[in-house]
Amino acid sequence: MLKRTTALIAGSALLAVPAVTLVAAPASADVERSGACGGGRYELSVDREGAGWEVNADLDRVAPGSRWRVVLKHDGRTFYSKVRTADREGDLDVERFRRDTAGKDSFRLVAKRVNGTATCARTITVG
Repeated sequence: MLKRTTALIAGSALLAVPAVTLVAAPASADVERSGACGGGRYELSVDREGAGWEVNADLDRVAPGSRWRVVLKHDGRTFYSKVRTADREGDLDVERFRRDTAGKDSFRLVAKRVNGTATCARTITVG
């Protein structure tokens, strides 16, 4: 009888561990948005990275050699603003790190073609 009780308790303990592990696993805070932009596509992604966020802005399949003003904002404040030139494949990428702030974090991409009318913009809120 003692052996069966011990085996039953040990078996119950093994079944309980996976349930606790599933509940304790943190949810992913990675968010990605994309859309059309200037004959190509844009993608804005915000990924949890330690004590902050990795922010990636990509333009793909735009005109090779085209110049774009790329602006990134965090909670309404500009932290990146530069004119970038699309490579031979029509791609350009910007990757930056931002520290986490209290409450929700809002990230905005605005890309405007220099001497053109194409503009794309997107906001992601995380946290």
